[in-house]
Amino acid sequence: RVAGLTAPAALRDSGVLLDDAPGTWLAQRELLWQQPALWLPQARPAMAQQYVLSHGQRHPRRRPKPAGALYQRFIPWLGRTFSFRALDPDADLAMFNRWMNDPAVAQIWQEQGDLAQHRRYLAELAANPHIYPMIASLDGEPFAYFEAYWAKENRIAPFCDAADYDRGWHVLVGEPAYRGKAVAVAWLTSISHYLFLDDARTQRIVGEPRNDHAQQIRNLDRSGYAKVKEFDFPHKRALLVTLLRERYFTDALWWPRRDAPLPSARSM
Repeated sequence: RVAGLTAPAALRDSGVLLDDAPGTWLAQRELLWQQPALWLPQARPAMAQQYVLSHGQRHPRRRPKPAGALYQRFIPWLGRTFSFRALDPDADLAMFNRWMNDPAVAQIWQEQGDLAQHRRYLAELAANPHIYPMIASLDGEPFAYFEAYWAKENRIAPFCDAADYDRGWHVLVGEPAYRGKAVAVAWLTSISHYLFLDDARTQRIVGEPRNDHAQQIRNLDRSGYAKVKEFDFPHKRALLVTLLRERYFTDALWWPRRDAPLPSARSM
């Protein structure tokens, strides 16, 4: 709370500062953490709404996919900077191929193959307006691959009654040194933050981990995701998990949940 200052209009209009009393301004963390320009190097306006059909599904037209740097955040418990960038199909192909052929990744993704197969995989994603392929890094060192998707156009839609701006994600951690709990809650809380910032109309994030992927489910729980139900895909028994925008920002879930021990860098 600050008194005796004149707040800039941009800060008032965006909700960074609230008119608490005559001549007094109030800043609330849940509003501050919803300011895209603080974390998105290319904060973009929301796409004007127009409905289209894709494979029989009616949904809002999606804006062009971003390129380059997408998100950056300092992770206090690691003392390192986490970031997302758009995947480069040419520059990242060899790394993507190596990650997909790692036995621990292949067990979950089942997409192992040669460079030609993965070149086709990435080309199909590049042509798909509903999925953002991204590379995650710590201090500029790539360690994981993400696919952020619009739930309404995804296979999960019938199982979660997907709304127009619900989002979801898939992940593989390609570098074994980054598979510890401390890093997992860093990227989990950050992917949630990024998806809520990317479009303010996104009110819910959904996911569908394998129901027997115990470590992933524990990390999701530490990051605030609620377990809803189990259901069957043709290739796996899945657990539906969800995270509401209101809960993320009100409960400050950019940190691990308060009822879970805060991980240390030594647990990486």
